[in-house]
Amino acid sequence: MKTSSAEIVHEYGPFPGVDRIGGVTYDGRQVWIAAGDKLNSFDPASGETLRSIEVAAHAGTAFDGQHLFQIAEDRIHKIDPQTGRVLATIPAPGGGGDSGLAWAEGALWVGHYRERKIYQIDPQTGAILRTIESQRFVTGVSWVDGELWHGTWENEESDLRRIDPHTGEALERIEMPPGVGVSGLESDGADRFFCGGGSSGKVRVVRRPRRAAAGK
Repeated sequence: MKTSSAEIVHEYGPFPGVDRIGGVTYDGRQVWIAAGDKLNSFDPASGETLRSIEVAAHAGTAFDGQHLFQIAEDRIHKIDPQTGRVLATIPAPGGGGDSGLAWAEGALWVGHYRERKIYQIDPQTGAILRTIESQRFVTGVSWVDGELWHGTWENEESDLRRIDPHTGEALERIEMPPGVGVSGLESDGADRFFCGGGSSGKVRVVRRPRRAAAGK
């Protein structure tokens, strides 16, 4: 397995009134963070807080191109980001032990922290479509360029792992510095990961390693 040290290129926060960051997602313009009893967004260019939606936001956050999805204890809420209204609710597969959340291939991907699993679920019903076994406690989950990544946080150590979405085998690992944890995880669709920092109240930007082109 390829292993490298995280290159942290930027830090945001701590943010006013935010004690802990759970989920993180990116809608192409603003970064959204789950802050317990609200969902906030900030401008990644300036770090300035832009929006705040009063909604239970305990863990993972995702964006499907139109709506936000937010883990609230043992449920997942579908939220209109313009109005802040909860449009629909489905059961979370981990029954309250859920962590990360991502949107890809028309489905939601949900981390189950202590069970070391990632579930692919139907966003309409919550039905589990696939279960992937991981080797570490799962925090944030993200898809980028057809790659499945997840954060880990176990025994005061964190890393980002690229895993085989069929077997769960770890293919690549980015080690975070000692004492730096990863709660939520989201890609900007290019070469940056936004990493929630749990009780630090920070969001850290980690550079995604470039893959060598085929044949090189």
